[in-house]
Amino acid sequence: MAIDPTLLEKLNRRRQAAFEGGGKAKLAKMKEKGLLTARQRLDILFDTNSFQELGMHAKSSARGFGMEKKNLPGDGVVTGIGYVDGRQVAAYAQDFTVSGGSLGHTHAKKICHLMDYAMKAGIPVVCVNDSGGARIQEGVQALSGYGQIFFRNVQASGLIPQISVIAGSCAGGAAYSPALTDFLIMTRENSNMFICGPQVIQSATGEKAELEQFASAAAHASVSGNIHLVAENDHHALELSKALLSYLPLNNIDEPPHQLAEQIILEEEEGFNELIPEDPKMAFDVLKVIDLLVDRGSFFEIMKDFAKNLVIGFARIDGMVVGIVANQPAYKVGCLDIDASDKGARFIRVCNLYQIPIVTLVDVPGFIPGLAQEQGGIIRHGAKMLFSYAAATVPKITLIMRKAYGGAYLAMCSSDLGADLVYAWPTAEIAVMGADGAVKIIYGKELKDAEHPEELMAELNVQYREEFASPYQAAENDLITDVINPASTRGMISLGLRSLYSKRETRPPKKHGNIPL
Repeated sequence: MAIDPTLLEKLNRRRQAAFEGGGKAKLAKMKEKGLLTARQRLDILFDTNSFQELGMHAKSSARGFGMEKKNLPGDGVVTGIGYVDGRQVAAYAQDFTVSGGSLGHTHAKKICHLMDYAMKAGIPVVCVNDSGGARIQEGVQALSGYGQIFFRNVQASGLIPQISVIAGSCAGGAAYSPALTDFLIMTRENSNMFICGPQVIQSATGEKAELEQFASAAAHASVSGNIHLVAENDHHALELSKALLSYLPLNNIDEPPHQLAEQIILEEEEGFNELIPEDPKMAFDVLKVIDLLVDRGSFFEIMKDFAKNLVIGFARIDGMVVGIVANQPAYKVGCLDIDASDKGARFIRVCNLYQIPIVTLVDVPGFIPGLAQEQGGIIRHGAKMLFSYAAATVPKITLIMRKAYGGAYLAMCSSDLGADLVYAWPTAEIAVMGADGAVKIIYGKELKDAEHPEELMAELNVQYREEFASPYQAAENDLITDVINPASTRGMISLGLRSLYSKRETRPPKKHGNIPL
């Protein structure tokens, strides 16, 4: 017996109404502004025809303030699952054409249902945020909805990758859900993220501040460090999400998407020998080292505009996914500071969560000195680097290129912090402090009494470097694995990664360590 055609017609009408969101006029307005709709954003993310929507027919259950008379298709959010480059992913996109994408009870329930599904299925979640905030007409129900989402963000943390895209407004409590996810991507134009807007700030403090100063993608990327990537537009934001997913496993017990069929390249790369200046005080760009080390075009830098003295990002080395943490001598001479420590520690922990090996490139003269750093808590922030490396159980390979002084040497994953392999170039200097400072302390009297103190200083510097800062002293004390020809760096690290592929390391049973936050 055939199904009644009128039932199919009714279904099609309902589906068409859901596809139109807040109506054709509002969809046209989005297009005029150069913005994509919620469904168009998900179409870009997912492989063609792979998206399965969840909760298409859900509607607002709000009563009062005339809400019972309003039709809010999907209650302002589109949720579902599908495939991204052949791997299953869950995603939701808030629909600004429906009540400004405001969050109400049903809206939050749909998001929570999706996240519960993702955690059970062990698949990543991509969250596209474009909302005017809590739906005031639903009062405490809306606040409760945010709380339930936050709870699931935390439950999912370290279990499945979570990526947030800020494609419009993300204000007040709405900003905390993205902040709880692994990665935040924000469009350069037409988006903002803040807790208190300009009017609230001025009313409470008397300060005048424009949104561009604290709520824009540029401000978050370079000043506050709240986001990881800046996208030029909606389309670019979803492409960046796909690129991120290509380096991440589906969940915490899945392997990263290595491409181990790739052949290990053992040929020497003489370009490494040309990168290090003869003068140890002269800066160089560590990005050039990374380009020679990783598979061509595979380096995906994270937080490039924040704390530029430390470079982080994902890459592949002979097909194997790795996380790169590198001092940048071209900026603040590669010193660690408060922001760099926060940036590095968070990235190290993300790599550890998702079984991604860490390769650390070291050229660090120390932590940046200064009153502002001390008062700002450099001890606490620097300790985050120590904690993160020591707690990480993934494969850890360290390369000391030049300076590795004092506590910063330890903070950049020395053998004492659990590095599995530590290589050094002949140009490496591993010491408590630089030669200039050490010589002045050790030979202060001799320099004061010397007839030609500058000549004696230069002589003692050379002597100190050879006897106390040489990589061979560290090698003799079994603190590093080997001193290598820079040209063989790529092959040595690639072989090390393959040998550590099956690494298994456990820690004493406990709830979690107490990282200095």
